[in-house]
Amino acid sequence: MDLPDAFVLNNGHKVPAIGIGTFQGEEGNSLVKDAVKLALAQGYRHIDGAHAYGNEKEIGEAIKESGIPRQELFVTSKLAQTWHEPTDVARALEDSLKSLQLDYVDLYLMHFPHAYKAGENNKTIRHPSGNGKEQPVIDYSLSRRYPETWRAMEKLVASGKVHSIGLSNFNILKTKRVLEFATIVPAVNQVEIHPYLPQHELQLFSAQHGILLMAHQPLGGRPVPLVRGHPDQPFPTEDQKIMYIASKCSMTPAQVCLSWAVQRGIAVVPKSVSEPHMKQNLQLKRLPDDLFAVVDQLSAERGPLRFLDPSRHIGFDIFDEEKDQPVESSPHWDS
Repeated sequence: MDLPDAFVLNNGHKVPAIGIGTFQGEEGNSLVKDAVKLALAQGYRHIDGAHAYGNEKEIGEAIKESGIPRQELFVTSKLAQTWHEPTDVARALEDSLKSLQLDYVDLYLMHFPHAYKAGENNKTIRHPSGNGKEQPVIDYSLSRRYPETWRAMEKLVASGKVHSIGLSNFNILKTKRVLEFATIVPAVNQVEIHPYLPQHELQLFSAQHGILLMAHQPLGGRPVPLVRGHPDQPFPTEDQKIMYIASKCSMTPAQVCLSWAVQRGIAVVPKSVSEPHMKQNLQLKRLPDDLFAVVDQLSAERGPLRFLDPSRHIGFDIFDEEKDQPVESSPHWDS
C-alpha cells in the first residue's frame, strides 16, 4: 500500500502529506522566492510560511508568478508572537494576506503559545537582559492567555479568510487548555517531529481529539542559535541505523525519516532550496514493518532530542507538561 498523498482535516479540508518549509533562519530570505517557485514547479502544493519568517512577500510573488490556480494550492501562515492580543489577531491575518497577495490562507496557526510585548507596528521589543543577550520582552499576561488568542482566531474562520485554524509548538498540557475554551477544535498542531523526537504521546492525544500533527524540522533541522537545543548533536539523517535502512531500501536518509513520519499519519514540511533534495523529498515510500519499527524506537534507545528549545532565550519551558509556563512574571536571570 502506497503512502497517502494527503490527509483529511477534522473539518473536511485536505492538506498535502508533504509540503515545503520556508523558514530560512541564518541563511536569510534572499533564496525564498526562487525556492518556492522551484518547489511549485517540482509538484509541491503546500507552502508552509509564517509572519515571523519575514518572507511572506517573497512567497506571494512566487505563487503569483507560478501561474498555478489558487484552488490547487494549500498555503499556511502563522500568527506571530507580538500579535497575541485578541484585538490584534484579525489585523495580523490581514497583514499576512496583503504580503502574500492572497484573499485567504488554507491554514492559520498560532506560531507559539507564548507572547512578546508589541512595540510600534507590532514589532518585537528587545532589551539587554541579565543573561547577556538582547532578549525579546515577554508579555507574561498574554503568554498565559493563549486560550483568548485562540478564541479570536476562531472568529477568522467565519470571515472566509481562513479555511482552517490550528496550533504550533503546543504540548499536551497547553493543547488541553485550548480545548477547554475552544468552540473550534484545532485542525492541526505543527510541532518538531523526527526519529529522535517522535512525540508518540502527543500524537495519541491529538488523534483522540481529531487534531492532525504536522512535522516541522522532520529531518532534525537547525533553528537559529538563540533557540537551538543540542547544537553539537548529529541529526537523525546521520544515524547509522537510518543510513543502513536507506541503503537497504534504496532511499536517502532524508527519505527514510520523511517516509516514517508520513507512514505514521503525520504531514511533513521539510525545508530545502536544493532541486535534487526537493525532488527526493517528494519520492517517499512505505517502510517494511520491521525497519519502520527500528526508526520508531531510536528515541527510546538514545533518549529524546529536541532541536528547537527556546527556554534559554525566554527564561521558561513552554514544553513543560507539569506546569503551564510561564509561572513567574520575570525571567530568572533578572531575579
